[in-house]
Amino acid sequence: MTIKSETKSSIEVAEKKTSALSSPTTAQNDKFVQNGDDQKVRDLPQKEAAIPMGECNNAEYIEINEVVSSSRANNDRKVSLLPLVFLIFYEVSGGPFGVEDTVHAAGPLLALVGFLVFPIIWSVPEALITAELGTMFPENSGYVVWVSSALGPYWGFQQGWVKWLSGVIDNALYPVLFLDYLKSGVPALGGGLPRVLAVIGITLVLTYMNYRGLTIVGWVAVLLGVLSILPFVVMGLISIPKLRPTRWLVTDVHSVDWNLYLNTLFWNLNYWDSISTLVGEVHNPKKTLPKALFYAVILVVLSYFFPLLVGIGAVPLERDLWTDGYFSDIAKILGGVWLRWWIQGAAALSNMGTFVAEMSSDSFQLLGMAERGMLPEFFAKRSRHGTPLVGILLSASGVLLLSWMSFQEIVAAENFLYCFGMILEFIAFVRLRIKFPNASRPFKIPGGTVGAIVLCIPPTILVGIVLAFSTVKVMIISLAAIAIGLVMQPCLKHIEKKKWLKFSISPDLPDIHRDNGTLVH
Repeated sequence: MTIKSETKSSIEVAEKKTSALSSPTTAQNDKFVQNGDDQKVRDLPQKEAAIPMGECNNAEYIEINEVVSSSRANNDRKVSLLPLVFLIFYEVSGGPFGVEDTVHAAGPLLALVGFLVFPIIWSVPEALITAELGTMFPENSGYVVWVSSALGPYWGFQQGWVKWLSGVIDNALYPVLFLDYLKSGVPALGGGLPRVLAVIGITLVLTYMNYRGLTIVGWVAVLLGVLSILPFVVMGLISIPKLRPTRWLVTDVHSVDWNLYLNTLFWNLNYWDSISTLVGEVHNPKKTLPKALFYAVILVVLSYFFPLLVGIGAVPLERDLWTDGYFSDIAKILGGVWLRWWIQGAAALSNMGTFVAEMSSDSFQLLGMAERGMLPEFFAKRSRHGTPLVGILLSASGVLLLSWMSFQEIVAAENFLYCFGMILEFIAFVRLRIKFPNASRPFKIPGGTVGAIVLCIPPTILVGIVLAFSTVKVMIISLAAIAIGLVMQPCLKHIEKKKWLKFSISPDLPDIHRDNGTLVH
């Protein structure tokens, strides 16, 4: 949340108490008053000097959610609740496009059960952790600062590297999915030079949209979300006379492709934490973020489960046909060519929305890391639209380099890297509960430290299962990518020491690496 002053920013320090940490929000110590998006200094004598960062005698605590966010943008560029819900929706889902492989891999019953049970095991815990830590650290470095504050800057950088790389790999899927849905109507897009040119063209157009500003991206996400979901509502109404509930119960556990099944479920229901790298751009994040995550969980689950119910129940089962793009074929069977084209158009819009939302998170993450001094200062430079130009260009380049991979290869590699990052997040979440038990948490998951550990057990087991099902090829490539990050961080520190590139830490961010283990501003 932005703190503005006509003269000079001041920092409130809470004194250390003998029995507990004092609250900086008491009437006695309060020097800030919330007014819309801003907090303005009040009742502050002119002679009182600002306390330099790191020089607070006996200071052990400050409300982290009240620090200056990393947006530095005007208030009219802040993202409000509705656009944030759809940004999360597109970070995670974007609609049912891509879920067809669950039916192909495991049959109708396991596909439906998977999209009911998996959110409880994975999506809800990840969304809760994102709500707590995202409001605790409302800045654009997101999960990077979570891990840095808990485990130190080295592991924070590793978190940033694997999650950014995972995000870029994930984003390379959407031009592929976009063309997979269109190739049935335009066969030339199935391969060769036309497909290559189409991928490049799509990437450039959507990258430009990211450049124009996050507010535009947010409202575009709302529009695209409505247009993407609407044809499935129509398809559901048309399918009612043709539904056969017995088709939902078909299963054959002996013919399940567990690797494809788990990877597809995991890919379609993860990335809830990606929104944390945009928290610095959110209006009143300590209230807006938890609400947006709650509504987004409901929207995502419904957007998967309802189309699967319709597609499985209204059309005779042929598992081999359930691959990318099959919903458009189902639409033709149920409603005709017009509905097929509508679904294909919705798929195109959905992939556009997912692409721009994912690129926003990836690029703002690099900006946040630069403001933390983990990357060279030029990564923190903003365009005239308030967007991280260098991060956008780098993320777009990664998408173009990876777009030649197949859908299954991209999903498997992305999932492996994502799992590594999530392990660090779970450790950081529990570690912060232990390390800073009294730190301000505008949204706090109940249960204390024990509850935090219990919450992390099911998703951690799931991470282990997903990793165990990885192929040797994916494992080797992913471990090599992780190794690059292990070496990259010391190299960047050497570059900083030699002053070959300029690194700096934003003075508006809290100090998270105190020698005495405290957390102060």
